[in-house]
Amino acid sequence: MLFKAPFTYELCWTLQTHIRLLAMNAHMTIIIILSLQEFPTHMTSHVGVYYRGGALLSSVSSPGYHFMFPFITSFRSVQTTLQTDEIKNVPCGTSGGVIIYFDRVEVVNKLDVKAVHQIVKDYTADYDSVLIYNKIHHELNQFCSVHNLQDVYIDLFDQIDENLRNSLQQDLIENAPGLTVQAVRVTKPKIPETIRQNYEKMEAEKTKLLIAVQKQRVVEKEAETDRKKAIIDTTHLAKERAMADANYYRLRLTPEYLEMLRYQSITTNTKVFFGNKIPDIFVDPTAFAQSSASSQSSLPASGNKKFQIVS
Repeated sequence: MLFKAPFTYELCWTLQTHIRLLAMNAHMTIIIILSLQEFPTHMTSHVGVYYRGGALLSSVSSPGYHFMFPFITSFRSVQTTLQTDEIKNVPCGTSGGVIIYFDRVEVVNKLDVKAVHQIVKDYTADYDSVLIYNKIHHELNQFCSVHNLQDVYIDLFDQIDENLRNSLQQDLIENAPGLTVQAVRVTKPKIPETIRQNYEKMEAEKTKLLIAVQKQRVVEKEAETDRKKAIIDTTHLAKERAMADANYYRLRLTPEYLEMLRYQSITTNTKVFFGNKIPDIFVDPTAFAQSSASSQSSLPASGNKKFQIVS
């Protein structure tokens, strides 16, 4: 025969206490588990890559909140929009042995989302250090080593940006497809102070020479303008004079005026010939030196009623 303990108030209280303790332990366990979790957040234009035990996982998470176990899983956020990497104080030795420094080189680049996992796998999440920073140092030193200071600082400086971009992009196409270089900006290099002062003096002299050349061109242009203006004025005066002469003679050469000139010509002739056979043309160079009396005595005696005046 089983013994049954009476159900008392004390027993009820004990059961309730145990139930409460179990519930509290369960809550504490949940809190502890949740406190050990991490909720990584990836901003817009970033994706996340995860490592577990140092090994890269195959998944790439999109922007937003995500869940992972701490101490076991870690993550890195990778930007997938345009970003600018700055490489500062890059040393460079020219072919003449002068050491110069490029204060800042800016590389604008973009990583494709589809290429994130492969590039992180090959070059780690700090891929830009290997693919961009180191490459910039290498390319700048290669460029400087085959050019003198005049080429690097003055003559070929405007080509450095484009040459760097092309070289970087060609290397990325071969070794890291999906990473593109949009632009490269290079600041003017720092050169030794004494050399910089010489360049400033040289630039000042060039500026003076350019000013003198420009002044000479202005003077020559003004002289050419004055010459053309004089030609134009002379042509205009000649045209005006010709028009005035034409108007003058047009007004004077009237029939009455021409008739008056004819009578004036008759009165100025020195010889008058009478007869039936008068020559059409008669030229007497000495006629102007002879007197009027001797001219009349030399005329024929026969009386002819017909006469002709030759002027």
